[in-house]
This record gives sequence, C-alpha cells and structure tokens, in this order.
Amino acid sequence: MTDNPIRVLIADDHPIVRNGIVRMIELTDGMEVIAEAETGTEAVVLFRQHQPDVTLMDLRMPEMNGVEAILAICAEFPNATIAILTTYDTDEDIFRGLQIGAKGYLLKDSKMVELIDAIRELHAGQRYIPPAVGAKLAERMSLPQLSDRELEVLRLMSAGKTNQNICDDLHISESTVKFHINNIFSKLGVRDRTQAVVVAIQRGIACL
Repeated sequence: MTDNPIRVLIADDHPIVRNGIVRMIELTDGMEVIAEAETGTEAVVLFRQHQPDVTLMDLRMPEMNGVEAILAICAEFPNATIAILTTYDTDEDIFRGLQIGAKGYLLKDSKMVELIDAIRELHAGQRYIPPAVGAKLAERMSLPQLSDRELEVLRLMSAGKTNQNICDDLHISESTVKFHINNIFSKLGVRDRTQAVVVAIQRGIACL
C-alpha cells in the first residue's frame, strides 16, 4: 500500500456486488475502500464524514436513489468526484447522472482492469465514460429535452393512464394534457402513445 492511497466510497445496496468491488479495490496497490453505503441516505452521511477521493454510486437504492444522493453531495461538496455504478445503461440514466455532477459512468459488469483504470482517471481529474456509453450520451444530448411536466405526463402514459387519469393526477385540464402529449410526440419523433411509451422505456424514462 502506498503512503497516500486513493480513498474510495462505495454505495450499493446489493451486498454481493458491493463486496466484489471492495475486494477488487483492496487487491489493488494504491487504493483503499474507506466506507460502504447500502442506501443513498447513508452514502450522503458517509461522504460528509469521510470526504473520499472517489465515490462509486449505484443509481437504484432504497430511501434515497443515486441521483438524489449525487445531488445532495454535490450541493454540499461541488468538487466531489462521483462515478455512477449501475447495471443500467439507458439514455436517461446516463444523461441525468452526468447532468447533475457525476464525473463518470461504469457498468457493474465492467472488468477489474476497467474499474481500476476508471478510479485512477477520476482521481486524476479526468472524466470516465466508456465509448459505448459516450455514444448513447451523444445521441441523447442531440435530442430535444422534455420538460419536467412532460416527463410526468410521459411516465403516467407509460403506466397506462388515460388523458382523464392524467388530468386528475396532475390537477391540470385535458387541453393542457393534450398540449403536453403533442409536445412529447414531437420531441420524441413519434406518432402515437404506443411509440412514445416504447421510446420512454428504451431511454429509461419509464419502466415496464
């Protein structure tokens, strides 16, 4: 172990995955895991306590998800070095995570050498985005961005809600719902609700 190892915080609610990553890092000279979090809330607390050099953050965690945890950490520590660590590579996850302050994006099935290289590059002040993820990100950034309200409407559409259901849920008029739906169709380049829902699922905006 070197005198000043790279101090890593790992946030993941799956013990097997988390333990595997811990093991890989601990076997690498010049790195150490200084804390492990099982929830987003715990990740924020542990980051504040240890202020690690690099944080690997899962997106899907209980209590507070990874996006919310990254937002909370970056609000308090603007220079935090956080990489998203996830099994998902959907466009919206990539875009949202990097948009709010993450410096890198790693898939959980990455090889050990890729994980270690990523941590080193992040610690050196570089971003780490694998080529395949970078291609998805470039494509996503070229598309018109949906507003927060349009995202809400699209998610409700994906859940099978009718226009009237959406009116009731969001407390808006039917004409406003139709206005948002037309904007969604235009921005996604689709012609109907079914196509819109398919694109939403592909991009990670909505889940099956």
